[in-house]
Amino acid sequence: MSTIPITKRGAELLKEELHRLKHIERPAVIISISEARAQGDLSENAEYDAAKEKQGFIEGRIQDLESKLSAAQIIDPATLDVSGRIVFGATVDLEDLEDGTKLTYQIVGDDEADIAVSKISISSPIARALIGKEEGDVVGVQAPGGKREVEILAVRYI
Repeated sequence: MSTIPITKRGAELLKEELHRLKHIERPAVIISISEARAQGDLSENAEYDAAKEKQGFIEGRIQDLESKLSAAQIIDPATLDVSGRIVFGATVDLEDLEDGTKLTYQIVGDDEADIAVSKISISSPIARALIGKEEGDVVGVQAPGGKREVEILAVRYI
């Protein structure tokens, strides 16, 4: 099994979700199933069907999270010593050379990626273009709107 890179914070979030599913959601759905079962005929019992469906989702998500955590290679960006190169976990300040827009992204694992909070997946085109580059480099990035050039203003490991 190959390892999956994940930041320390991303691993903590997955562990929190796993704990919530195991200790809050799973017991609650078991109670819902037993209450629905007590209502009698299960063949026409919508509450029972809904509770069983929710139980299946919860159990599937628990298995998924346990699998991801067991294969995770947890990386703490604050402990990296890579001499200013962009690597997994780095936070990068960029400037779009065409329109002057300044952007900041952290390169994270696929499960933690969320563009709304400036976290991009290691497998995204922009992250792949940035990996290995350093502050001051100009990088061509293939974006959905066409090829863009960005300058790397700063690289941080936070």
